[in-house]
Amino acid sequence: MEWELLRDVPAEEVRRVLSIARRRTFSRGEVVFHEHDPADSLHLIARGRFAIRTSTPLGDTALLAIRAPGEAFGELALVSGPEAVRSATVESLDASETHAVYRREFDALRREHPRVGDVLVALLAEAVRRTNGLLLDAYYATAEARVLRRLAELAAAAPDGEVRLTQDDLASLAGTSRATVNRVLRDAQRRGALELRRGRVLVAEPDALLGRRR
Repeated sequence: MEWELLRDVPAEEVRRVLSIARRRTFSRGEVVFHEHDPADSLHLIARGRFAIRTSTPLGDTALLAIRAPGEAFGELALVSGPEAVRSATVESLDASETHAVYRREFDALRREHPRVGDVLVALLAEAVRRTNGLLLDAYYATAEARVLRRLAELAAAAPDGEVRLTQDDLASLAGTSRATVNRVLRDAQRRGALELRRGRVLVAEPDALLGRRR
């Protein structure tokens, strides 16, 4: 398994980190960890998809992101203190597998091989890049554009272009209402850009979907 987000890190350092990782498997719907659980590990995704959710001030649950193979979650655990807790709940959406890197073992490895810290730097840089992109979208993109961008990203990460999320989840990812998502999806279906199925959205060409809304 190769992680695109680690492409600029020397292969030897990536191998060192993987050598201390523990293989973890999860069934569909299984929670990896809950919000406020102790934060002690990073997960590199080898197989399957994971939903990252958090509680809102109003007591609702918001979907923040979907992570797919080649990506990671839990990065902050490796730079936090021993009392740190998880900021979100992560649930497996499929039969999934990760390589879990625990903070204590990573710290010991970094003392012996300081350059393995490049792996962590790359992961944190990717997290910042994602956050910056979402902030730009929130400030400058229309709700319709945000819905289509999130949908295209999800479809591109799916081998069959099939996005298995509810409209409420898509609304949460795009920072808009379910009514807006429903309208955008139906408009796109009328244009032939996607196909709505029960509990799923099929996007044959994610790039074409975005191109029609630019």
